[in-house]
Amino acid sequence: MKKALIPLALSVVLSACATTQSSTQTPAAAAKPDYQVQTPATMRDASGHPTLEQIMSDPQWIARSPQQPFVGADGQVYFWQQRESSELYDLMTVKAGKVAKVADQDRYQHVDGGVWQNGRHAYSYQGNLYLQQQGQVRQLTGTSDSDSDPQFLSDGRIAFQRGNAIYTVDPASGLVRMLASVELKKQPEKLKEAKGYLETEQKKLLQWVDKKYYQDPKAQLAEEDKLQAADPTANPEPFYLGEGRRLVELSLSKDGSKLVVVTENDTPERADKDIMPNYLGRSGEIEVRQVRQRVAEWKPNPQVFTVIDLKTRAKKDLALSDLPGIDKDPLAKVREENRKAGYQVEPFKGPRAVHLIEDWSGHQLPIQWSDDGKLALMLEAEDNKDRWLVTADLKTGGLTTQHHLHDDAWVNYQFNDFGWLKNDSLWYQSEESGYSHLYLKPWGGKAKQLTHGAWEVHDPVLSADEQSIYFKGNVKHPGIYEVYKLDLASDTQTALTDLNGMTDFVLSPDNKELVLTHSKVLSPPELYSLNTSGGTPKQLTHTVSKAFEDSPWIAPKIVAIPSSHTQQPIYAKIYLPKNFDPAKHYPAVVFNHGAGYLQEVDMGWSDYFREFMFNSMLASQGYVVMDMDYRASEGYGRDWRTAIYRQMGTPEVQDLKDGVNYMASKYGVDKSRVGTYGGSYGGFLTFMSLYTAPDLFKAGAALRPVADWANYNAPYTANILNLPGNDPIAYHRSSPIYFAKNLQSQLLIMSGILDDNVFFQDSVRMVQHLIELHKTNHFSVAPYPVEHHGFRQPSSWLDEYQRIYNLMQQNLK
Repeated sequence: MKKALIPLALSVVLSACATTQSSTQTPAAAAKPDYQVQTPATMRDASGHPTLEQIMSDPQWIARSPQQPFVGADGQVYFWQQRESSELYDLMTVKAGKVAKVADQDRYQHVDGGVWQNGRHAYSYQGNLYLQQQGQVRQLTGTSDSDSDPQFLSDGRIAFQRGNAIYTVDPASGLVRMLASVELKKQPEKLKEAKGYLETEQKKLLQWVDKKYYQDPKAQLAEEDKLQAADPTANPEPFYLGEGRRLVELSLSKDGSKLVVVTENDTPERADKDIMPNYLGRSGEIEVRQVRQRVAEWKPNPQVFTVIDLKTRAKKDLALSDLPGIDKDPLAKVREENRKAGYQVEPFKGPRAVHLIEDWSGHQLPIQWSDDGKLALMLEAEDNKDRWLVTADLKTGGLTTQHHLHDDAWVNYQFNDFGWLKNDSLWYQSEESGYSHLYLKPWGGKAKQLTHGAWEVHDPVLSADEQSIYFKGNVKHPGIYEVYKLDLASDTQTALTDLNGMTDFVLSPDNKELVLTHSKVLSPPELYSLNTSGGTPKQLTHTVSKAFEDSPWIAPKIVAIPSSHTQQPIYAKIYLPKNFDPAKHYPAVVFNHGAGYLQEVDMGWSDYFREFMFNSMLASQGYVVMDMDYRASEGYGRDWRTAIYRQMGTPEVQDLKDGVNYMASKYGVDKSRVGTYGGSYGGFLTFMSLYTAPDLFKAGAALRPVADWANYNAPYTANILNLPGNDPIAYHRSSPIYFAKNLQSQLLIMSGILDDNVFFQDSVRMVQHLIELHKTNHFSVAPYPVEHHGFRQPSSWLDEYQRIYNLMQQNLK
């Protein structure tokens, strides 16, 4: 049975941040919703600031912000919104100046995604295919199968994927036909030949045996093949690609004549031993849950790229040997360094495994066809040191590298968008200048850089007429993201917004409108509309509660802290007490954001909305609070991102030292009364700072922390530290558990027992190690039995942050 596409737990985008600039664009007033924005009673302390219990309560008290906006075929703006006091979401629309819920029975008519062509919209909804045209919606398929990935073919048909097969549907007649299917097994032996001595002699000696078992079947098979070839209604024979493979991707050319099939070895992605216990399951017994594989046990899985001519049925594997540098070992010096240090390392075995680029932003497929049938792919080495933008010779399988990006550290898992223009030029993103920028490569010509500067291009979208590329960028300040339009003919870049905050965008299908998701310091995300030709944005939603708006939040200021290790400053948020007196001495708390590669210090609404409110509360009680984009953070270019290569925890702690010294010199912070806290990567940094710089913080709270990177996942960790079998030095240098003996301050460790991202086992191992190191008087532990990596229960959030608050009060005040 198909599952209905009802969002049950869309990621909450509520967060908090601060700005130091005001907008030069003043949006028009918001549309009025048909529902009333609820203003719940707010728990406040004596100063009027929301209490910790209020801060950690269900975030709906802040806002029910719009999520995943899009413009429908009718030109109206749609978005998802969490239902009041529920985990369920409703589809909402903005129409005639009002926000209203879309009726459940009408949802199938308003679906994001799919493909557009000349006013036609083909999309998949609940596993069936639909066509929207001239204001009418037609259902094209309706089976128990799941139909996905529609595309318009050059002859007007719509192709789509069903399982391991490609089908087409003719919108005029409604006829659905199989175009091609892939079988991941050996091709069956249709005609069995005689085998062995007895069988061979039997065939030679007895005419009846020869006729019945060999000649008649051969004639029957020939007749069937002839009828199959002559019958225009027959389904094509499957393409057999061998045993032991699994399908990764299917990609059909725009004329429907060629198919790219990407496969890999069908090896298990986890082992039976990769499990964790659930103590509070439904059964009342200890339940076992499957979890991911660890990087220490991960092995490369090379992909094979097969081009199939659907007319001639010819198959050809792409020649990955044509990729420049594929046979070279980028870790040769690293292996030698480890060998000299006495470690046994795995020898290099070339050529390196290759796979489709895995862009974590998920904007587009890494296989792109031009209108005239040219094939381009974005490939990467499994070690993520090389990225190739290639075009393929569909007859020979030969590859021509149009662009090669090498990074001694790792190629970013963002900034990998690319595509064709009708003149056979390729546009693409690259960090080769040190920052993510746009490039244009004419067919047979030299690439040209289109955007320039010490800032980053995010989320590029090519206009339908291929004259422009829209993108988000932090051009005027690392923490301000506006929307820009790049004219490809003149290389002219125009700012379409000047809102001074965080602004994301969605381009309407007719390319006439931008739907903006914009936020500021104390303002959660709201939707705005803007004509692509320019003008003033019009606010579409107003979802924040009056209780939140009326609260006396302390907005952080954004500062550029001089670095003692780099030319670039370290951007940070500083929260100051309301009646800050530079003559006084203050305790301080440092919050460390998670993920590593994430930008927290911007002028929009942060993903860390609870931490923002907690930091504001601390400041209201006399603390100075710092929230830093240490090296490794997003938004500051390639060198800032890769500073942690093979040394996670070293540059970041250096930056934290600079931050503490800055607060001491500028804001009267008493360096003997500074604490720190953070979750995930931020918890890891709590460990590393307390262990490797014992005098820096008097107390620290490590939430869901990484203790040993060998236990984390491969896609993230292997980028930064290589593999444990290749580079044990990097893992020993970067894993807190190897430095725990230096703990002198007070440490609080808090983890969810059901955490399937950073395993609870990491905290268990760290605790046992601290016990063996006789650190009894220096640490405490709080496990959370029902929580995963991202906590869900308000009671857990409250307990966790009450403990952090108590830790700071007891050690810093």
